[in-house]
Amino acid sequence: MIYIGADHRGYNLKGKIKEWLSEWGRDYEDVGALTFDPADDFPDFAAAVGKAVALSLSKEQKNRGILICGSGIGIAIAANKIKGVRAGTAANPKQAEAAVHDEDMNVLSLSADFLNEKEAKDIVQAFIEAKFGNEERYNRRLNKIEALENHER
Repeated sequence: MIYIGADHRGYNLKGKIKEWLSEWGRDYEDVGALTFDPADDFPDFAAAVGKAVALSLSKEQKNRGILICGSGIGIAIAANKIKGVRAGTAANPKQAEAAVHDEDMNVLSLSADFLNEKEAKDIVQAFIEAKFGNEERYNRRLNKIEALENHER
């Protein structure tokens, strides 16, 4: 399952991403915004996607999330406040693939203002097709990140 959310600046791109996910046969759940509202706030959608992804981790599932705002930065910052979420932005498909392979990124954050439609489509496809490398060094680093989340470092 891919959970997807966006504020008003990412609302239109989110619609395109939903079309692509359907074309690719991927299950998704749109957690908002469900209507265009220029007064909405990205932390609300970061929380909805982040909590859904984090809950799936507790059930030992590997669900992912996609978030969209103007810059892609603010919504990632907000999502990363939720334990278990590893949100990051990607400017190109190779960066998205590497972030999943090396860091097990589970939430992709996109910029609606700085990516064109083709760039966004290629990045999303790379993100959903990428697999975690599961090498010792990657797991060691993830354990250190988890320790930071638990305030053990």
